[in-house]
Amino acid sequence: MYAEVIVDIAVSEVDRIFDYDTGGLDITRGVRVTVPFGRMTVEGFVIGLKQETDVPADKIRSVISVLDCRRIITEEMFSLMDYMSAKMHLMKVDILRLFIPAAMRGGRVKELKRQYASLSEEYRDRDPGEFIKPSALAQHELFEYLLTEKPEGEFVSELTKVFSASALRNLASRGIVVVRDAEQTRLPYADVRPEKTPEIILTDEQKYAIESISSASGKVFLLHGVTGSGKTEVYMNCIERTLACGKTAIMLVPEISLTPQVLRSFRNRFGSSVAILHSALGQGEKFDEWRKCLSGEARVALGARSAVFAPLENIGIIIIDEEHDSSYISDRTPRYSTSNVAKWRIKYNNANLILGSATPSVETYHAAKEGTYELIELTGRINKRPLPEVEIVNMCKEIASGNNSIFSSALLRELDKVVECGNQAMLFLNRRGYASFMMCRSCGYVAKCERCDVSLVYHREENRLKCHYCGNMYTVPSVCPQCGFPVMKEGYIGTEKVVRLLEELYPGVGVLRMDNDSTRTKGAHAEILGRFGAKEAQILVGTQMIAKGHDFPDVTLVGILDADMSLHMADYRSVERTFQLTTQVAGRAGRAAQSGKVVLQTYAPHHYVYGYVKNGDYKGFYEKEINLREVTKYPPFATIVRVLVSGSDDTKAAGVLKNIYAGITEIKEAYPDKFIYLAYMRAPVKKIMDEYRMQILARLSVGSDEIVDKIYETVEKYRVPKITSYAEINPIKLS
Repeated sequence: MYAEVIVDIAVSEVDRIFDYDTGGLDITRGVRVTVPFGRMTVEGFVIGLKQETDVPADKIRSVISVLDCRRIITEEMFSLMDYMSAKMHLMKVDILRLFIPAAMRGGRVKELKRQYASLSEEYRDRDPGEFIKPSALAQHELFEYLLTEKPEGEFVSELTKVFSASALRNLASRGIVVVRDAEQTRLPYADVRPEKTPEIILTDEQKYAIESISSASGKVFLLHGVTGSGKTEVYMNCIERTLACGKTAIMLVPEISLTPQVLRSFRNRFGSSVAILHSALGQGEKFDEWRKCLSGEARVALGARSAVFAPLENIGIIIIDEEHDSSYISDRTPRYSTSNVAKWRIKYNNANLILGSATPSVETYHAAKEGTYELIELTGRINKRPLPEVEIVNMCKEIASGNNSIFSSALLRELDKVVECGNQAMLFLNRRGYASFMMCRSCGYVAKCERCDVSLVYHREENRLKCHYCGNMYTVPSVCPQCGFPVMKEGYIGTEKVVRLLEELYPGVGVLRMDNDSTRTKGAHAEILGRFGAKEAQILVGTQMIAKGHDFPDVTLVGILDADMSLHMADYRSVERTFQLTTQVAGRAGRAAQSGKVVLQTYAPHHYVYGYVKNGDYKGFYEKEINLREVTKYPPFATIVRVLVSGSDDTKAAGVLKNIYAGITEIKEAYPDKFIYLAYMRAPVKKIMDEYRMQILARLSVGSDEIVDKIYETVEKYRVPKITSYAEINPIKLS
């Protein structure tokens, strides 16, 4: 018998099947094995078994060991691997790695075994006075505890916290207590306990949405509902009905929206049948939660992007909340679209897919309007509360009036009210650190990263300059390194400085900060939100982490400190992203009994996007944006292909780029009607981590899948060692 193995080495030259003799080992398709490969011993995935091989007998080698006691790659996952390899042009080994927790590779995580003690059945019904001396009080206490308090047993480590270890050893040595190895499941967010929740009365719109989705199969729905319209309750009801039919469910949320509130809601509703899958978990927790899905113990997988690969079987529904969020697109190897994977899985399982958002992407809403998806709309908030009032503040006028602060007079006025009334406020600024750059006031020198073509951000708490691309840190210069001038000017304000300014303005008022810097440690995200929810602070300052998934009843004010940050980026989605982000963060205000207010600060108050934000008018924004896209031929009326080439040798990388461009030019000459635009250039960020970057941009007419495949083939044809080159379809960022 021979095993067909894909070795766990991410190099395209070896991304193929190798035959190995099973050596009499019990091997099944879908397990991992260790095999000899060249002079190395490596792990590999068994993707098939066969009776014969074309490999000569003197060349065939044998499997060394089997790593899994059961198959870990299901038949559905193998079919998904074939789809992703063909459609997304990914290496099979990279896809297989997506299907298992990363720490399983190399044996870096295993089941947690602990010693477990319980009374022997032989002694349970006997008088302990027969076999325990009256003077051995510690033994009597331990026996009584295991008999009455813990009849099913207890971990030894827990027992020895309270009872004598020598007493336990004595009872175990005489067979009165049985000590054995037992597995302990590592439960993430164990402190997030279910709570009794009030009965929820569904609105007519919610009832219609639930019935429409639950009565269908194999369909894609766009659930478009304003912030606070009860989309989550629709999701929950649809999952309940799915489980009642004996099927399973996957619920995806953006990483930053996976809050204790969401976890508690799911545990309230579905108990221990929920598995949590996302990057903030410890390796052991990820492993145990993944195994719950694989074994069938979990029937609901809740998580971020990677949870779309949860090894559940018989899936009935997949939900992608905040479907417009860019985190659903993997922009690193392996590159994939979560929604495309979800669409494949619902087709395989004849299941439903719900794409939910208050601000769906233009492409998604267009597909719904065209009938590709079924559109369901929730037009009002569930408590019949109005959307928050949005006040647009012209920061140019603030500066003209002498106010150079990041806080407008209108925002300070509203903050005063919040503090006085004991309510809460959330202030949004999508820029972390203390200052976005440091510049010499004399010669204009700007401190830049040595490895990346970007300015360094000043972090006051660490008193360091930091590169947000490679993570390098530098000492803050006391004088300009270029001209020696003693004064360095700070650039745009970041969240860290906003907190300091607020603490000066409102001494004694709690201020919390949530950004990538303040949430680096495990559990920090949950701790900050928990403290804010417990009203330990009245003001929460944050980046886009605070824009989604939060529901705090006492938040009556949202301040958007710099709404223009994403507006002027060189990207066709810049206006769309500005609308989405400002609308989402505005929706955090006034979600309960008290009305909400939003102060939106901008230097471009007359830009059309802010009128739509002010009125909460998604449809108006969509009509404006879709007309522009149609005229300018951008998605959904075109497909953008970006080829990025990078390497430490600038000349060599440029040579690869020119070869690829020449190959694509030949494709254009053969299919001129398919190309709207084609050009090559340096990438906007010219260097990252010592690698020079350049790119080719092509815009193709709709229905150019054949051309896309040819571009992928061209990139592969001119691949060379030490130079990275890859293609992306409709990339989420062009920097």
